[in-house]
Amino acid sequence: MRNIESPKIGIAGITGRLGSLCAEEAGPHLVGGLSRHADPSRSIVSTPSLLASKCDVIIDVSHASLVTAHAKAFAQAGCAWVLGTTGLDQQAQDAIAEASKKIAILQAANFSPALTMLLDLAQQLAASLPDYDAEILETHHRQKLDAPSGTALAIGRAVAKGRQADFDSVKRLDQNGKRPDGAIGFASLRGGQVIGEHDLRFLTSDEEITLSHKALDRRVFARGALQAAFWLANHKPAGLYTMSDVVKKNTA
Repeated sequence: MRNIESPKIGIAGITGRLGSLCAEEAGPHLVGGLSRHADPSRSIVSTPSLLASKCDVIIDVSHASLVTAHAKAFAQAGCAWVLGTTGLDQQAQDAIAEASKKIAILQAANFSPALTMLLDLAQQLAASLPDYDAEILETHHRQKLDAPSGTALAIGRAVAKGRQADFDSVKRLDQNGKRPDGAIGFASLRGGQVIGEHDLRFLTSDEEITLSHKALDRRVFARGALQAAFWLANHKPAGLYTMSDVVKKNTA
């Protein structure tokens, strides 16, 4: 385990919306970025291993199709990895698990500290209200590729965990027909430039309770990613971590 007061940070997906904000927030700690097209004038490379060789930790907000290759390259270089890419398949998840045997990895669908706490509350409420219907509604900008969002799925997994249920068995992405008992329902809206809104509703015939989170500025995700990068570079050996580990550490 290393103690790095000023970690060297790289950004995978640096030319994207969130990646560019992460680069701004990293400031003097930024040593370079990774993109499909290299730009030496901006210290942007197109080879994962080349960026990893310069960094203590990489924040990855690129594309799901690149995650497996990144896992191999970052593990080989011994570079810690903050992964925020969503929409991953099982092959990518297996590659992440394998890489976590060699490097510290923090994987999160959402870097917001408040949303991280919402996940904990979702699990607690689901355990305490086992007979309530659980429904998740998420709204994002019209350019978003995946639906439901990775954050919505993370909320659903928290509900399933609280109820000790298999998430894949109880998730309900197709809302046609009668609602099955014990299902966790999802609904997605896409339009305009909404940054991200998530509502988790627990409902019965005589009452309901809603947990809600709305992102007002995309920088909240960039700042959370930087917080995770500093925490990971300075505190953790090889393993797989979450934003909950970071938030709990800071609120303890």
